[in-house]
Amino acid sequence: MSTYNNPVLRGFYPDPSIVRVNDDFYMVNSSFHYFPAIPIHHSKDLVHWELIGHAICENDFLDLSNISDSHGIWAPDISYYNGEFYIFATLRLNDPPENTTGRLRQTLFMKSKKPEGPYSRPAVLDIDNIDSVHFADDDGTHYCVTAPGVTITKLSDDCCFVAGETVNIWPGTGLRCPEGPHILKKDGYYYAYLAEGGTGFGHRVSVGRSRSLFGPYEESPYNPVLKQTDENAVIQRSGHCDLVETQNGEWWAVYLCGRQNEGPYCTIGRETALDKVTWTDDGWFIINDLKGPSTENVCPNLPETVYEKQGFDDFDTDRFSFEWEFVRNPHLDKIFIEKDRSMLVIKAGEYDLNDRKAYNIILRRETEHKYCAVTNMSFNPSKNGEQAGITCYYGIYNHIKCCVVYDEGIKVRVYENRNNVISILGEKEIKNYNGQIYLMARVLKQTREFFYSFDNENWILVGRAVDCSFLCDEGVTIGKHHTGTLVGLYAYDGKNNTNISAEFDWFDYKVFEK
Repeated sequence: MSTYNNPVLRGFYPDPSIVRVNDDFYMVNSSFHYFPAIPIHHSKDLVHWELIGHAICENDFLDLSNISDSHGIWAPDISYYNGEFYIFATLRLNDPPENTTGRLRQTLFMKSKKPEGPYSRPAVLDIDNIDSVHFADDDGTHYCVTAPGVTITKLSDDCCFVAGETVNIWPGTGLRCPEGPHILKKDGYYYAYLAEGGTGFGHRVSVGRSRSLFGPYEESPYNPVLKQTDENAVIQRSGHCDLVETQNGEWWAVYLCGRQNEGPYCTIGRETALDKVTWTDDGWFIINDLKGPSTENVCPNLPETVYEKQGFDDFDTDRFSFEWEFVRNPHLDKIFIEKDRSMLVIKAGEYDLNDRKAYNIILRRETEHKYCAVTNMSFNPSKNGEQAGITCYYGIYNHIKCCVVYDEGIKVRVYENRNNVISILGEKEIKNYNGQIYLMARVLKQTREFFYSFDNENWILVGRAVDCSFLCDEGVTIGKHHTGTLVGLYAYDGKNNTNISAEFDWFDYKVFEK
């Protein structure tokens, strides 16, 4: 029997929602303040996934320009109804005093006949809850399911308007943070299942059921049906699941998890794992035989379909690869691909990476604890503060960057921003600089090293960060923290109001080992 390793979707892909249409599976995940929003993956075998697009790709469909870190798109849901794909999502707005609307959340709804899109302009529903999910009952009535607990709101037939009251049908088992709800109707029962205990260590999945949608619900005697009980196991934070039945009658659960990195630190962020679902003789479902999340398991009874993973990008197409993400809405006149030259151009922005207004950055998700990222950059700064280079980025308060910077001469410098405390980890003064350089970030679990080279062979160490626990949810001390570390490229004009640009010939992301 062939086996797979968890997580199956590696990298910052939390809060999975899944649907099957014939022999194809589609999954969406949270994207928070990153754009394009709501990544959409496709699979044939539930183990191997390809990124096929995003639900929101137009700047004027979603304004994230002033959204705080880890706000934005939370816990989207994908379903299939009458030949169309429905995606619901929570838009988490900023906290007061920035937000004066009296509402912290909106629910967005969009649809498409194609799983990869394009999707319709999001309809905005006045539902001030989180983790929005679509449920259509047998009589054709549509509901939006949200937290806290399992809460339902009746919708119009086109799902674009609220058409009834909001009712909490099951509060959960009484643990804190009852969220990530779903409803499944099977064999005459409505199964309400959700995550509890908070999205950190101790996360879990609990289930209730009722013969009536509105309850009352009885708790499963097997609760929690998924929980990590071994604090030393690599995979932690297992919860927020969604169920899917294969065309062969098997049931599986996708759920979020986090891999520990030299201690209780999930620097990659929350990822998506997969485990088998079985139904007990008394009509309840359990996940992985109540053993908790698996690190290795037997593959689903489906034909294996493997997709090529892109790590190298030479920017020779007229659009960005789906792997790239912008921090908030991009300014596509200032960060773009010149296809004729096979070059990524970033016009140096007037805001540094520690500013919410920074638009001069492009990133891709880390997928493993050991990797290196290399780029070939052309950049000719001449005024103090002008800089461009490579960054390992969690958010505006937590990141590291290795850059060519002008400071009374050309230097390669490594800056660290650790919970809004900025320091220099190392620098090298460069003589006879000709405007072209190679930069490398090498990640070895909690250690991150940064190098430069002029020939892509002989590398010179510039700076090293040994304890990078600040680049993860558990190490962030400012604001909300629900994402993961990404790696990519940026340019900053040092407040000189110049039109200087950095050009990147290629970018290579290479994993050392899983």
